[in-house]
Amino acid sequence: MVRVGIHALTSGASTKLWTRLATHRGSARSGGGNHRGSIFRLIVGTAVIERDAIDCPSWDDYPNSAPRHIRDHEHDLEMAVSSTIGEMPVWWLPVLDEPGPDSLRGYIERNAISLLSNYGRPSLDPPSDSWLGHHCDRAKVRLSGLWNSDHVDETNDSSFLDTMARLVEQVGIQA
Repeated sequence: MVRVGIHALTSGASTKLWTRLATHRGSARSGGGNHRGSIFRLIVGTAVIERDAIDCPSWDDYPNSAPRHIRDHEHDLEMAVSSTIGEMPVWWLPVLDEPGPDSLRGYIERNAISLLSNYGRPSLDPPSDSWLGHHCDRAKVRLSGLWNSDHVDETNDSSFLDTMARLVEQVGIQA
């Protein structure tokens, strides 16, 4: 597992899982995507840039939107990011409560990331030598072995695995 993410964390959020995954994956029609709408795409792109020695100084610029000529220049890189993310398998666990500050979503995200992270501790399950994240310009990504920056340096709650076991049991997933 190299990425943990959630959706619909705030009260009233209407984002659906498949919509959020599609934002990360990019457009099947054009093969591109929008890294300005997905931090996951942004950081995967920085790793592709480094690994493939691509000249794209605008990638980390224009945080919300960019002029058309900039987006056109970035299209091949967006396609490479879509291809990379599209090859990653997805596993999800339904959390059947309402979005909001009391939802289990944030708890699961924080604790799953902190449990899986290698940041600042001995690596129990390091990523492979060929993991693209080794080329990422974000130290927390490189050192954690995850495509996450938030929560990689935290300690997980001791009851987290019990909570996960209950959720898995609720949805009837066979381990």
